[in-house]
Amino acid sequence: MSPKQVAKKAARKAAKQIFSAEERAAMKEYIQEQKGVNDESAVVEKIAGMPEPDRSMARKLHRLVKASAPDLSPRLWYGMPAYSKGEKMICFFQPAYKFKARYGTLGFSDKAALDEGALWPVAYALGQLSSSEEAKISALVKKAAS
Repeated sequence: MSPKQVAKKAARKAAKQIFSAEERAAMKEYIQEQKGVNDESAVVEKIAGMPEPDRSMARKLHRLVKASAPDLSPRLWYGMPAYSKGEKMICFFQPAYKFKARYGTLGFSDKAALDEGALWPVAYALGQLSSSEEAKISALVKKAAS
């Protein structure tokens, strides 16, 4: 085995000890996203493959984000539905099943225009989406994309 192969094998072993299986899968998805088509059709396909209740939540969020900020472009980000402005990621939906979490999360990147003083939330737990939550999300997405 060449020194390069030995180093590569050691790096893989170290990654398995540092990152969980879910984190490694997300990184692999990210690499695949960079190689292939990454547009709204890929997002819709990813959402369709989610188990319930994440699928219903993701579908609602997708429609809500598109209606609230039509200038954001849907794309995949580490295998999750996300929305960007040019190359800047603004927000994403992290489904509960992806990391075996109790709830899905709507997250915002540091590129989102949500700054309020010295402290503001950038992730929101999603239990269900009633009209009240949808109105709050719509306002957040509009502000984040401004």
